[in-house]
Amino acid sequence: MFGPQITLFNLFRINVKIDWSWIIIAVLIAWSLANGYFPTVYEGLPKSTYWGMGIVGAFGLFFSIIFHEFSHSLVARLFGVSIKSITLFVFGGVAEMESEPRSARAEFMIAIAGPIASLFLSGAFYIVYVFARELAFNQALYGILSYLAFFNILIAVFNLVPAFPLDGGRVFRAALWHWKGDLKWATGVAANGGITFGYILMGLGLFSMLSGSFVPGLWWILMGLFVRGAAAAQLLQTRIQSVLEGKHVADFMTSDPISVTPDISIHDLVENYVYKYHHKLFPVIENGQLAGLVTTVQIKNIPRPQWQTMTVRQIMIRCTDDNTIDANLDAQDMIKRVQSAEISRLIVTENGNLAGVVSLKDMLVLFSLQAELGGGK
Repeated sequence: MFGPQITLFNLFRINVKIDWSWIIIAVLIAWSLANGYFPTVYEGLPKSTYWGMGIVGAFGLFFSIIFHEFSHSLVARLFGVSIKSITLFVFGGVAEMESEPRSARAEFMIAIAGPIASLFLSGAFYIVYVFARELAFNQALYGILSYLAFFNILIAVFNLVPAFPLDGGRVFRAALWHWKGDLKWATGVAANGGITFGYILMGLGLFSMLSGSFVPGLWWILMGLFVRGAAAAQLLQTRIQSVLEGKHVADFMTSDPISVTPDISIHDLVENYVYKYHHKLFPVIENGQLAGLVTTVQIKNIPRPQWQTMTVRQIMIRCTDDNTIDANLDAQDMIKRVQSAEISRLIVTENGNLAGVVSLKDMLVLFSLQAELGGGK
C-alpha cells in the first residue's frame, strides 16, 4: 500500500510514520487553505496571515488524523490486539494491527473509537472557537479552530459509511459477525460493500469532472480507487485464509529440494544448478546435515572473475530462525511471518533436518488453482 516512509516519533510504543504521499497532500492542503478557503470565508486579511492559517490548519489536520488513529490503537490494546505502527498517507491514516480482533464486540469497539474521537475533537475545537470569538481573539485563530471543528465532523461522518475498510464498514462487519457468528462471511459482505462504495465514489468523481469540477472530481476518483482496492485486498485475504485453514507448512512445501554441497565453486553453482533448475535458493548439505543455504543474492554480490575460485562455503548463510521454518507450523502463521519479515522463501525443517523449501509464490499459485477449480472451504 505504501511507498517510502519516514518515522516521526514513538508514542505509547507505537511508531508514527508518514508516507511520501502525505507530504505532497500536506503541501496541497496548506496551499488550498491559504489561497482558497480562508480568503473566501475571512476576507481582508494579509496574504501572509492566510499562509500562516493554511500551514497551521494543515498541522491541525495532521494532529486530528493522529488523534483518530491513536483512539483505534489504544482501544485495540484494551482488547489484546497489538498495534505496530500508524502510517499517514494520501487519504488519511492506517493503524497496522498485528492480528484481527478476537470477537465481534472487540471489532465494534475498536472501529467505533475513531469516529467518536473525531466527534470529541470537533466539539473541543468548537468550544474553544466559541470562546475565542466571544473574547474577540485574533480572527485568524478562531478561523483555524472553526475549520478544524468542521474537518473533524467530516472525518467522523465519512468514516461511518458502512463500507469496508472505513470504520463504518468495520462496525457493519462486527454487527454481521455478531448476528451470524461467521467472521469470513461478515468480511465478505462488508468488503463487497466497500467495493461497491468505491465504484460509487468513482462515478461521482467522473460526474463532477464532466460538470467542470476537474480537481474535486479527480480526488473522488482517487479515493474511490483506494476504497475499492483496499476492500478487494481484504476479500482476497479472507479467501486465502479459507484455503489455508487447518493446513500446515508441510502441505505447501516442495519436498526433497535440490541441494548443493559447500565445496562446489560458485561457477558450478550457477551453471549446474541456478541455470538448470531456475531456483533462487538452494539448501547446503554437508555430511548429510543441513549446513546453511545460498541464494542468488549472495552470488550477485561476488565479482564474476572470482566465481571459479570461490566456493559456496564462503558465501552461504547459516540457518537461523529468520530463514527456516518448522514443517508443522500453521500455514496462516507462516504467511504472517513471511509478510512481516519481507522474505519470499524459507527452508523447511523437521526435527532439525531438511524437509523442503516453501515459497510465498508457490502458496499463492496453489490458492489460485483451488479458487479456479472451486476447491478450499
